[in-house]
Order: sequence, then structure tokens, then C-alpha cells
Amino acid sequence: MSMPMPDYTPAPASKKKMSAGKKAGLVGGVLAGLVIIGVAAGGHDETPTGAPVAAATTAPTGTPNQEAIGKLQACIEMTAGIRAYDPALWDTTVCGEYQGGLAPTSQPAVEATEATEAVAEPASEPTKELTDSQQNAVEKAADYLSYSSFSRSGLIKQLEFEGFSTKDATFGVDAQKANWNEQAVKKAAEYLDNGSFSRSGLIKQLEFEGFSTKQATFGVDAQKANWNEQAAKKAAEYLDNGSFSRSGLIEQLKFEGFTTGQATYGVKKAGL
Repeated sequence: MSMPMPDYTPAPASKKKMSAGKKAGLVGGVLAGLVIIGVAAGGHDETPTGAPVAAATTAPTGTPNQEAIGKLQACIEMTAGIRAYDPALWDTTVCGEYQGGLAPTSQPAVEATEATEAVAEPASEPTKELTDSQQNAVEKAADYLSYSSFSRSGLIKQLEFEGFSTKDATFGVDAQKANWNEQAVKKAAEYLDNGSFSRSGLIKQLEFEGFSTKQATFGVDAQKANWNEQAAKKAAEYLDNGSFSRSGLIEQLKFEGFTTGQATYGVKKAGL
């Protein structure tokens, strides 16, 4: 036995502009009508509990119920804005008067943040005013470095010798931002210009000047010196100021840090 199809009362025509809320209600009402028609189309005495709404659209093709469902579906899509309004497809007996489509939900405009947005640099701290003693220490340290080479500790001691406090001397030296490796290179070159040294002897001399072992080694190796020739010069210096046996002079050069091979070469070149 088929269930009688319920009467569907069309929505009253209104000339007022329907709000988005009312339009949404209309969509809900049309959907409800669609469900009711689908139930009637099923023709069953019992409605399965929890049956999905989509099952209501399975009425045989070409039946009056299927035709009504198609009209309702068209109304829903035009009201929801899924398809453009078409008066030929809008059935007022089923859907009532057309009140306009629902306005699409507006999305807030979001300004895109550029990936390369510059990071604000922190404000620079105001320059601290130097005391007279600090300023003088800075100038004195710069004077010394302008014509000679120093280790950091050596230049601090030099400024202390000049009468600056340890604090002011340290301030003046550190203000130079000196490259102490380069200072070691210059100091090693100065020593080789005025005397002869073995490699280890010159490293020890720079350490005595206040350079670290690493800085002193860097400075000495940067000279690319010929240590055999340095041994020959040292042997000649000793012979100019005294007399030595060959073996005695070799031992003296080894004491200066030359290897046995370097010392032997130097003594032989000196004439022994």
C-alpha cells in the first residue's frame, strides 16, 4: 500500500529582500521537502532507522515523485548559488517565489607577509664617552702599532710602563682590534732582519714577547725561512766574536735550536 503524498504548501511570496539567514532557512525547508517526497517514493510500511537521506533519491526514473525531486534539487542549487537562476527551471508551485541566491560567505582579506620581510635591526646603543685617560691610552697604543709590532700582553705592559693603569692600558690595546697573528708575523720578520735564529729559537723569542705558542708558530712559519742558511749566519756570528772547534760550534748551534743537520751545514759553510 503506497503512502499518500503529503501536500506541500509553497512559501508565501514576499517582495521584501530575504536575509542570508532566511535564505539558509529556505534551503533547509527545501531539503526537508526533498526528504519527505523521498520517503513517500519508497512505498515501505516501515522506515529503516538511520537510513541516509541520499536513499530518498532512488525512486524509479520518470515517476512524478522523481520529477518533483528534480525540481526541488534545481531550486536548492539556484538558491545556494551552485547554479545560476533560470526562470524556466524554477517551479513556483514547488519552490515558491525566487528570493535570490544566498550571498557567498566573505572571507577576511589577509595581507600576505613577504618571505623576505626585513628584520628590524635593534637600535644601536649610544656611544659611551671615554675618559681622558682612556682616550690617551687608545691614542698611545695606536702610536706604538703604527711603527712597531707587539703582542697583546706586550703592548699592555708597554702602556703600563708609560704610566697607564692596567684597566686603561687594556682598554686602549683592545680598542685597536689588532690581528695578533699578523703582529707575530711582523715581529718574526723584524728579528730575522736583525739576527739569525733557528725555527724553535725564534718561536721561543716571540713567546718571550708575549705571543701565544700558536701565534708565535704562525708568525715564524709565515717567514718561509731557510733554516740551513740561518744556521750558517749564526755560525759566522759566533766565529766573528770568538773561536770554536768544529764540534764545539756544532754543539753551540744545536743549543740555539738548530737540528744536527742544520748545525753541521752551517759550520761547514762558515769554513770549519
